[in-house]
Amino acid sequence: MTGTDLAATLAGARVMPVLTVPSTATAALLADALAAGGARCAEVTFRTPDAEQVLKAMAAHGGLVVGAGTVLTPEQVERAVAAGARFVVSPGFDEGVVAKCRELEVPVVPGIATATELMRALRAGLGTVKLFPAEALGGLRTLRALAAPFPGMRFVPTGGIDASRLAAYLADPAVLAVGGSWMATSAHLERGDYKDIRRLTVEAVEAVERSMT
Repeated sequence: MTGTDLAATLAGARVMPVLTVPSTATAALLADALAAGGARCAEVTFRTPDAEQVLKAMAAHGGLVVGAGTVLTPEQVERAVAAGARFVVSPGFDEGVVAKCRELEVPVVPGIATATELMRALRAGLGTVKLFPAEALGGLRTLRALAAPFPGMRFVPTGGIDASRLAAYLADPAVLAVGGSWMATSAHLERGDYKDIRRLTVEAVEAVERSMT
């Protein structure tokens, strides 16, 4: 997958579940629920000991384009790609992570929180960044202020966004897609509530469809 391919995937999906999955045992059922709800892609965070195996299981599902999130080092990039990650997401901008992604020919979406970081991403030739943590930074007001001097940059705001804020973010032309964990929370996974995961995913996809009319 190229950076252009990823941008097209995100633009088509408009919403990306961000997943912190504690056990490989839940991976297949989670992938089933998300795909059945209409999700096209998902980010599996490298925050748990089983993250690589979870990513591998979800990538093997075939119904989702699966990437690795919370990637902090070049070594984690290698592990993520080996596990089947089609793209990499990081919480901040790190030259080593970007360079390793380029070496392995995997798209990367680095996190930014300031105009300085955005300029570094621009110098690195990137066209898509993650605004993180979006709501804590000021939400749409901050996103619009950052987007104004960089009209070609597209954003994937993530962090603190829930269903009630989704439509407002989707309406902004600088937003390529929205990342969020509300569709599949740790509580959902602990109680095995895949029915609710599917319901929330359906609602998010329906919100995307409404934003396009």
